Amino acid sequence: MKTILIVEDEQTISRVLAVYMKHEGYEVVQAYDGGEGLSIFTQSKPDLVLLDVMLPGMDGWEILKEIRKISACPVIMLTALGEIDYRLKGLNHGADDYISKPFVGEEVVARVNAVLRRSSNVLETENEKQFGSLKINMDSHVVTVNGEKVVLTPKDLNLLIFLVARPNRTFTREDLIENVWGMDYDGSDRAVDLSIKRIRQSLADWPAEQGEIRTLRGLGYQFSVYDK
Repeated sequence: MKTILIVEDEQTISRVLAVYMKHEGYEVVQAYDGGEGLSIFTQSKPDLVLLDVMLPGMDGWEILKEIRKISACPVIMLTALGEIDYRLKGLNHGADDYISKPFVGEEVVARVNAVLRRSSNVLETENEKQFGSLKINMDSHVVTVNGEKVVLTPKDLNLLIFLVARPNRTFTREDLIENVWGMDYDGSDRAVDLSIKRIRQSLADWPAEQGEIRTLRGLGYQFSVYDK
């Protein structure tokens, strides 16, 4: 049974979300402010977090930042702020999805199921791939550069593994959305650009002469590796 952490200060909304999650078969833990949410996260180690943006104490962005320092746990942001800038902020800071309020309970359930499905839908292939100082264990999903572990969100990890398994091949945003995000994804393909940006930042210590994730203008992205 997977555990969902709901961090939402409006108790009515939190109760409604909890009812839907429990009906779907998930175990639920709840927090009503930012500090409590982060504390419960470290204790309960949930499989997914439903995280409100506007919280007393630490806000949702601060909590997301702290979570990403220690975990790749999927996070769905709950926000009454529907502007595109706020949505992009969530994706750029490592959120896996966002849902604008007011929302329908069935939609939240569908988004939770989809994010959890994508996070576990990692391509199975050879046990380990190495490109210079970059190593990716395809079974344990551990990524290291120079022996140091790299923490990636599930979505970013899935994208990296998809590209790593197909070196020197070019994929359009549409290809990557279909194969990594899934056919049920209904967001912007801008999410691909943000994910690539985060991966590049995480692999900053990987020497450029060993390889890179290239942008081919007008074509897409490619995991390029070089023989020396």
